[in-house]
Amino acid sequence: MNVLILDTETTDLQNARLIQLAYKNLATGEIVNELFKPPTSISFGAMATHHITEEMVGDKQSFSESLHHKKLLEMLGDAVVVAHNATFDLQVLKNEGIDVSVCIDTLRVTRHLIKSEQYSLQYLRYSLGLNVVGVQPHDALGDILVLEVLFNYLKSIVKDKFNFVSDDDIIKQMIILTQTPVLLTTFNFGQYKGKTFEEVVAQNKGYLAWLYNSEKQKSPTDQNKELIFTLEHHLK
Repeated sequence: MNVLILDTETTDLQNARLIQLAYKNLATGEIVNELFKPPTSISFGAMATHHITEEMVGDKQSFSESLHHKKLLEMLGDAVVVAHNATFDLQVLKNEGIDVSVCIDTLRVTRHLIKSEQYSLQYLRYSLGLNVVGVQPHDALGDILVLEVLFNYLKSIVKDKFNFVSDDDIIKQMIILTQTPVLLTTFNFGQYKGKTFEEVVAQNKGYLAWLYNSEKQKSPTDQNKELIFTLEHHLK
C-alpha cells in the first residue's frame, strides 16, 4: 500500500488555495516541495503563520498548470494520503480539483490512541519526544518531516495494541480510526471549561443544543467533527 505524507500551506483558512505543497512518497523516498502562484491573494494572517509572501510566489506557476497537479492525480490512484488535520488539507486539494479517496488523519488517530493536553503537530513533536532536528514549523516541508516521524510512532502503537504483523493491516486500522470520530469527555473551552459533557447536559442541555447548531453552521473545514459527534451523542 503506497503512502504519501502530505502537507499544504495556503492563502487563508477560508476558501483556501494552495501556495506550497510538500509530500514524501514512502515507497520511493521521493520528496516534493514546491511553491505555486495562487489565483487569490494571500491573507496577512496566513503570511504571519507560514511567512510566504506575494513576492515569493509572483513568478511561480499556478498549481493547476504545473506538472505536479497531474503527477499527484496519478499517484493518488493507489495511494493513502497521511496528513495532520486531514480535513483541511483534503479540502485545499479539492479546491484545486483533486479529490482524495483514502486518507489517514494523524490528528484523529492520535486522539484515539494518546491522551494529550493538545494535539497540534508541533505540540506532539515535543510532548512525545519525536526526534526531528532542524525543521521549520508551519512550513510544508518541515511539517511532513515531523509528520513522518509521528506516523511511524503511531504505527508502532497500533501494531502493539491490535497485535498486527503486516504494514497493510496497520494502515487499514489507521484508516478505520480516521473514519471513527472520538467521543470527547471534558470541555476545554468556554464557560464550562473543565466540566464533563455529562455534567453540562444535566445542567444546561440548551447550551449544548446552541453549541451544536453554531458548529453545524460553520464551513466543513472549520467544523470540529469531534465536538459535533460528542454533542450529537449527548443530545440524543
